[in-house]
Amino acid sequence: MKYKQDINKNIFRGYDIRGIYPNEIDEDTAYTIGLGFGSRIREMGKSSCVVGHDNRLSSDALYGALIEGILSTGIDVISLGLCTTPMYYYACIKLQIYSGVMVTASHNPKDDNGFKFSFDESGNCKGQEIQDFMNYILKGNFLVGNGTLSTYRVEEDYLKLFQDSLNFGPRRVKVVIDPGNGTTSIIAKKLYELFPMDLVVINGESDGHFPNHHPDPCVEDNLIQLKEKVLEVGADLGLAFDGDGDRMGMVTNSGRFLPTDLYMILIIRNIINKVSKKEFLYDVKCSKALSDEIERLGGKGICYRTGNSYTKAAVRDYDLTFGGELSGHVYFRDRWPGFDSGLYAGLRMVEILSHTTQSVDELAEGIPVYYSTPELKFAASDDIKFSIIEKIEEYVKSKGYQYLTIDGIKVLFDDSWVLVRASNTGPNITARFEANSMQRLEELQNEFVSLLQQFLG
Repeated sequence: MKYKQDINKNIFRGYDIRGIYPNEIDEDTAYTIGLGFGSRIREMGKSSCVVGHDNRLSSDALYGALIEGILSTGIDVISLGLCTTPMYYYACIKLQIYSGVMVTASHNPKDDNGFKFSFDESGNCKGQEIQDFMNYILKGNFLVGNGTLSTYRVEEDYLKLFQDSLNFGPRRVKVVIDPGNGTTSIIAKKLYELFPMDLVVINGESDGHFPNHHPDPCVEDNLIQLKEKVLEVGADLGLAFDGDGDRMGMVTNSGRFLPTDLYMILIIRNIINKVSKKEFLYDVKCSKALSDEIERLGGKGICYRTGNSYTKAAVRDYDLTFGGELSGHVYFRDRWPGFDSGLYAGLRMVEILSHTTQSVDELAEGIPVYYSTPELKFAASDDIKFSIIEKIEEYVKSKGYQYLTIDGIKVLFDDSWVLVRASNTGPNITARFEANSMQRLEELQNEFVSLLQQFLG
């Protein structure tokens, strides 16, 4: 391995380091990141860190190169090997070592890979912290030493955490789970079989080719097999998980996709009378149905910027019991240590069902009805996407529309909203629309999609 002086600056993104293997990220890139990471935390007074990797085809090679770089700076490495991102989070908590790196590209396409990393207890690096780390690496002033390598198998402790955090009722629920051949495949079946339910597993073999569908459970097109299996076996619930296990997507007993913001309504309905602080955080992409329902229940909603590094930190910093974002990251802090786990999010819904005779569809009755688009993606290079957002803001301002700049541009109307933002995980601009009627939804979509197409050429 060698120090890569011409490291690709575009891989340093809003929430993590991420790019295509091997064109943008290769073993020398991983080694160089290891040199930078080890040197940086050693300067902070740290002596060790935790490192894990997901099941992507390139992860094992990048993992080895990363560790080699870290060790050569004099930092000791505790190796987790193959694990989900939530298992990595819990290992840091259990070992009380909060400096670490997870090799993963989450739900991105199979040829992508990357690194989620934290220097200390403040959590995953984000925003300016990542840009500062890039500049630190580019200087190349790395420390030299001889760290030691040890291993920790977190699975046993992780399974016990679930058992201590859940309390099932008398009803035996029938559940279909779909790990999507991602990293949850290594533990999902074993974990769910610890609890009283009738379990059906599809796409449960660990395979970094992701042969059955893309491992993003919050895109409805990826849940076709899950919907079919739920209806085929008469299940009460279907749950899907992403590539590294920190996100969950849900299908009801009738085979209907229930987006994360509506899942959050079911959770908040269940816990709001059990917690003293009735404040809940959600991101700018979430439906107005969520904020309406929180208010109806006597709670307070906190709208926040998108990005799990940001939302997770905010839920902790505001000392909230629960929060989440539309992309599938949710954070429980009532009986759980606050990190995002798709498997735990799913089990909380199974637990709720085990204490009632109602179906998921029945539990979801009474949710305010809004019509929304899925998140629409428009290809835009990293070099231009932020300037496009500036042009959108100029347009919105010229029209006299009310808008927020929490994250991108969120245009607010009495009956609807529009969100246009630059993606922090890829070369895209994303847009989402919501309105109280299909006609109004179509009007907004036509207005802003044509505007984006004009600006993008």
